[in-house]
Amino acid sequence: MKKALKQFAIFVVMGIAINMIVKSSFSKRGLDNLNQPKQETIQEENMLKDTTFKDEEGRNIIKNPDDILVLVNKERNLPSDYEPEDLTIPEVPFSFDEDLEKRYLRKEAAEKLSLLFQGAKEDDLELFAVSGYRSFNTQESIFNNKVSQSSLEEAEKLVATPGQSEHQTGLAIDVSSREMNLLLEEDFGQTEEGIWLQENSHKYGFIIRYPEDKVHITLYNYEPWHLRYVGENAAKEIYENSSSLEEYLGFKQ
Repeated sequence: MKKALKQFAIFVVMGIAINMIVKSSFSKRGLDNLNQPKQETIQEENMLKDTTFKDEEGRNIIKNPDDILVLVNKERNLPSDYEPEDLTIPEVPFSFDEDLEKRYLRKEAAEKLSLLFQGAKEDDLELFAVSGYRSFNTQESIFNNKVSQSSLEEAEKLVATPGQSEHQTGLAIDVSSREMNLLLEEDFGQTEEGIWLQENSHKYGFIIRYPEDKVHITLYNYEPWHLRYVGENAAKEIYENSSSLEEYLGFKQ
């Protein structure tokens, strides 16, 4: 009897000890998890790390303008002398006949745009490219003209200041349709072509860069005609999460 009680007591003590060890292990893991940010958060924070430097005027100048995922906005400026080295003309119909700089895009974006236009054509829709690459000097002229027509404040809502235009990257293209008389207006988003782009652009690596519900983030008015090439993986994720490029890259205002 005494021997049985002794063995029982030993089992009880061992059980308590094991329970304490397990609890301590789970507690430590729980604290470790609390102290470590999720991997997704780490990735987002690192995607824009060390991608800009301050110039003499205190502006953030982009170091990686050739990156397909380069983020250009009101707080991140392209170098004034930046021009992509692989500009080429996409095989798509344009709204003009002249051989102007706005006919060009970077090679990868141009090839994907051709596929996008072909996809729209297969669905009996006709798109026209209106404006692609735009140099710093051209953007400067456009911006100054808009200021003279309205005001600096109004111009900054509608037109990117020199160095802050995605068109300078060669990754952005404005498109329109016959229904819009080849104009770039918000109503394009309600046309068959505009709706098709919203639902299908990501399949070709493009996004609607300035969505209607992200104005408070992009700080630009809604532009359903403005496509930005980011690659198929990023475009798919941005589309599925209904996010902006800023949100995808973890940009903080």
